[in-house]
Amino acid sequence: MQGDAVHQSQFVHLNGCSTPVLSRLSYTTADPFTIAIAFRIDAGEWIEWEFARDLLIEGLDEPTGIGDIRIRPDLSPDEEVLVFELESPDGYAVVEIKRKEVELFVDATMDFVPQGTESAHLDIDAVIADLTTARP
Repeated sequence: MQGDAVHQSQFVHLNGCSTPVLSRLSYTTADPFTIAIAFRIDAGEWIEWEFARDLLIEGLDEPTGIGDIRIRPDLSPDEEVLVFELESPDGYAVVEIKRKEVELFVDATMDFVPQGTESAHLDIDAVIADLTTARP
């Protein structure tokens, strides 16, 4: 693991699937506004979604998101899970993740980049170079 990144793996429950799925939350200071969540679909094969860290933080307390990713606390009083709704042209999935695990992950990201200071950690020249570099 890099010294400027947080990775946390855990099993999550996909709606309608009795077997838990391995997932991975990732954060790096090189992209301070972004969180990635990935789900292992086969050995060495992952599906990854990227979204704003603020969306994850807000989703811990209230329903948030109007696009492809929506996050909300579970409405069930006996479960402490966070619900992710993921939508793409290829399909729709509902994922439940233990809330405490997500809170620990968010806290670890805050240790690297406190909320509201992301811009100070962003290398805008590198972003522009990446966007303008010709790709084969």
